[in-house]
Amino acid sequence: MTPLRILLTALFPFATGYFMSYLLRAVNAVVAPDLVRDIGLSPGQLGLLTAAYLGAFALFQLPLGVLLDRYGPRKVQTGLLTVAALGCVGFALSTGFLGLFLSRALIGLGFSAGLMASYKSSATWVPIERRSLVNTGIMSVGALGVVVATEPTEFLVGLIGWRSSFATFAALIMLAGVFIFLAAPRRDTAGTSAPFVYQVSEMVAIMKRPLFWRIAPLLGLTSGVQIGIQTLWAGPWYRDVLGFSREEVARHLLWMALSFMIGILSVGIIADRLGRRGISPMQVMLGFNVVYFSAQAIIVLRIESLVVPAWLAVAAFGQVAVLAFPWFAAHIGRDLAGRSNATINFTMFVAAFAAQYAVGLIIGLFPATAESYDPRGYSWAIGCFLVLQIAAFFWYLSNSPHRKPDHD
Repeated sequence: MTPLRILLTALFPFATGYFMSYLLRAVNAVVAPDLVRDIGLSPGQLGLLTAAYLGAFALFQLPLGVLLDRYGPRKVQTGLLTVAALGCVGFALSTGFLGLFLSRALIGLGFSAGLMASYKSSATWVPIERRSLVNTGIMSVGALGVVVATEPTEFLVGLIGWRSSFATFAALIMLAGVFIFLAAPRRDTAGTSAPFVYQVSEMVAIMKRPLFWRIAPLLGLTSGVQIGIQTLWAGPWYRDVLGFSREEVARHLLWMALSFMIGILSVGIIADRLGRRGISPMQVMLGFNVVYFSAQAIIVLRIESLVVPAWLAVAAFGQVAVLAFPWFAAHIGRDLAGRSNATINFTMFVAAFAAQYAVGLIIGLFPATAESYDPRGYSWAIGCFLVLQIAAFFWYLSNSPHRKPDHD
């Protein structure tokens, strides 16, 4: 296919699905006050409810990689988006914690292929030397979903309520599914005829490789913490630590979403250009990790003059792990691209689930009022995960990071 046709049929349709995935992943940062008011959720329940998306998302990554390699991204993504739409309908109709939790998990399951289907299509149609740029471009489209999940969603919820808003999301998800089904290439990939159990065993074998354990803790924690915090706890942090109104919170979440989008795209462009000078995407990723850790430290210490820029930096550089996906898949092999990407993605969303839920539990350990949580809880929670990320960073550096990995 020509580059333009690849963009319009093999990449853009899947990016629309990823857009909806990120919108629904981040929407609870805006509707959290409504859920707490209408359902009476504690910090731990709010964290667990929102993390249900991430938990279901993570658990489906292992079979997802097999399904993508076997049936291709077009069929898999179309079917799963239908599940996500049903989850949105269930969320809109639920009146208690259990119904919301199960519906949120269904939404997460339905969006579990949002990014991986895009990456699988990229691995099939895009030359390897351009995939880092293409993958970050796809993530930038997804970041638009984070943008829409801020002030635009706040406006929509204020206009029609959070329940009707989720019903609207369900309709948009179905439209995205139809677009993918009609526009994406029907000849997705050369599928494998190996038995399902054998393919799963291959994924387990990937997870047993030293190469996986060298990089997975760093990728999982850095990306997972950013997902877990920005898509829920950044909003309450602005409210409780800086005393912002709901409108001000939505505005700052919008700035974070724009920073996320610009950061992801910029990181891809920088990595692409530096790659021509012999600097690997992995080296670029490590450099941005240092900036990312520094920003989190400022938030933990609550340095007031710097916390807002620090949050923008967290949003911009929290997902630089995307640069490692082509590197990891190239060492595993093209035929296993779906499975190799899914195994890394699995670790990211397990970490995101843990971060989102654990932050709520830690915040709940501190005294709270009817309208806000104790700022100390946020510092302790984010600080604990910052320590884990730094430990993973040095673990990677201590395991021969500059040696070209082999098929361990």
